[in-house]
Amino acid sequence: MLVRMNKPRSSARKPAKKTPVRKVTKPRKTASASAGVAAGRKSRAVPPALRIVEAALSDMKAVDVRVLDVRGMSDVADFMVIASGTSDRHLRSIADRVVQMAKASGQRPLGVEGEQQGEWVLVDLPDVMVHVMLPRTREFYQLEHLWEPRTSAPRSSNSAGKRTSAARG
Repeated sequence: MLVRMNKPRSSARKPAKKTPVRKVTKPRKTASASAGVAAGRKSRAVPPALRIVEAALSDMKAVDVRVLDVRGMSDVADFMVIASGTSDRHLRSIADRVVQMAKASGQRPLGVEGEQQGEWVLVDLPDVMVHVMLPRTREFYQLEHLWEPRTSAPRSSNSAGKRTSAARG
């Protein structure tokens, strides 16, 4: 007795669909942009999150808003925005508005800290760190002075690096 095995028919196969191939092109650098990178200068591109934060702070009437460019000084964020509010409720309202506007534009906050305490609220967005503080808290911590570039290093009157002849011995 012969057993006949069924072989797949070649005519039963459907031809594979060809997917269209898209050519991916990179954006061209302009002469001024490449010159800035070659010279080692910071690029002046403003992230969209910074525009959102500025609009939210303006909308909620934040006081004494400072935008600090910390590119090259910190890996945590490119910009730090420091603002003050008039009361703990105002701080929470400002921070909530920043979060709402960021979410509405598709920028999800990485974290929000300090809403319960009410003296300092931190909103962490991609590339932008937002600090909203009461004036007394802001004066105490002085974040602007911490992150602003110094013009020269402070000198001490007693130079510890030099040895005196008595110490040599």
